[in-house]
Amino acid sequence: MPTKTLSQRLTLTTLTAAALVSSPLSQAYDGDSYTLRLAHVVNTEDTYHIAAEHFRRYLEEESSGNIEVEIFPNASLGDERTLLEGMQIGTVDMGVITNGPVANFAPEFSVFELPFLFPSAESAYAILDGDIGQALLDRLGEVNLKGLAYAERGFRNVTNSQQAVHGPEDLEGLKLRVVENEVYVDTFRTLGANAVPMAWTEALTALQQGTIDGQENPINAIHAFNLAETQSHLSMTRHIYAPAVFVMGMPVWQQLDDSAQALVLEAARKASAYAREQNSAMQNAQLDELRDAGMAVVEDPDREAFRNAVEPVYEKYGPRFDDTLPRIREALQKMQ
Repeated sequence: MPTKTLSQRLTLTTLTAAALVSSPLSQAYDGDSYTLRLAHVVNTEDTYHIAAEHFRRYLEEESSGNIEVEIFPNASLGDERTLLEGMQIGTVDMGVITNGPVANFAPEFSVFELPFLFPSAESAYAILDGDIGQALLDRLGEVNLKGLAYAERGFRNVTNSQQAVHGPEDLEGLKLRVVENEVYVDTFRTLGANAVPMAWTEALTALQQGTIDGQENPINAIHAFNLAETQSHLSMTRHIYAPAVFVMGMPVWQQLDDSAQALVLEAARKASAYAREQNSAMQNAQLDELRDAGMAVVEDPDREAFRNAVEPVYEKYGPRFDDTLPRIREALQKMQ
């Protein structure tokens, strides 16, 4: 069978075969051979890389080596906007991309950026893996992208180099990097912070140089990028649950035969579930290591005050999601 090389590269840590979950497609692959190039912007300790590596191992084993995956971490192929643009035109095959940048291409995804939308990770999974989440993945086809599955960035928390953050008043005037997404920007400006949207690669330099005071990210990213070196305070605000999206360029997806498409989709779902499990399992140890590195942690900030303070964000953006937000809220209500 001919090998079809579809785009660019990536390297990852090795996961054991025992970590892989048996697939109903096992030993059934009868399609062509392919080499897929998967990119992400974080380092090899991050959950995105764990998801990408699991995806690679699963695909290669279930296809008996006929589908290979090369992984390019650390933004080696560009920032997330650049990766998505490359997927649209076929110069990048696929990636694990933070939801915020995805929403710049398909604005409906911004509904997941609304602050304090999900009360728990389990409630987020139920929405993302159900009909509502799938409907949004399908919308990516309108912008020449193929949504495969929802991996995880996780609940986002605030760090800074200036002071402990117990409530909204403590954010007043802090210069914080946020994801390049208007809902993030308005959320933190509503809370009184000086929100600065920028790519993550630029943010790391700005944090080191002290040109910004802080940022907001899940614990896995705060730990993976050793932010305790520049950030002395962490507040567990859990203000936004951030999915990540396994996404492929439609030009590449359409080159795959039916058997390969089915296996790629299965692998993305398996890898996403595995990454979520790893996120949960690692968080307590990561928090302990951040404390040991000198970071002061506010575990129980006044989340109710934060929720009340961001109500204007819902007033502004809620009508934009008239089709989706009421369905999410109704589904969440039924889970209680």
